[in-house]
Amino acid sequence: MNLCPCKSTRPYETCCEPFHTQKRSAKTPLELMRSRYSAYVRGLVEYLIQTDTRSTQKDFADIEAFSKGVEWIGLEILDHHDAIVEFQAYYNLHGKTHAMHEKSVFVKVGDIWKYDKGEMLPAKIERNAPCPCKSGKKFKKCCLR
Repeated sequence: MNLCPCKSTRPYETCCEPFHTQKRSAKTPLELMRSRYSAYVRGLVEYLIQTDTRSTQKDFADIEAFSKGVEWIGLEILDHHDAIVEFQAYYNLHGKTHAMHEKSVFVKVGDIWKYDKGEMLPAKIERNAPCPCKSGKKFKKCCLR
């Protein structure tokens, strides 16, 4: 079974793939946020542009370069209500593991949810915390680089 990168524990084919292939639209900001994380993992730049109120086709190269330079290893939903989703995403870049903590705001454009803006918050991975890759090991014994 090919689990979805959004860490939902569901198969990709029934979780985020229908959004990526435009067979379904996200019904909630949380669904859209998870599908956007999965799109970053899979390098689906077109989807990221289509689901952002501010991105345009001229942003393609920048988003693609960022997407290809990062190995995404985990997603943790911290809170979600109304049109706001707070999450922490974990990734490897240049041989080091990082965390990105964001409070994202989504808006409905017509009947479609889109990412509008995000507030970056301080992020840190504690050495003795469970590893964000979900290996079951402590961070210091797994992905700490």
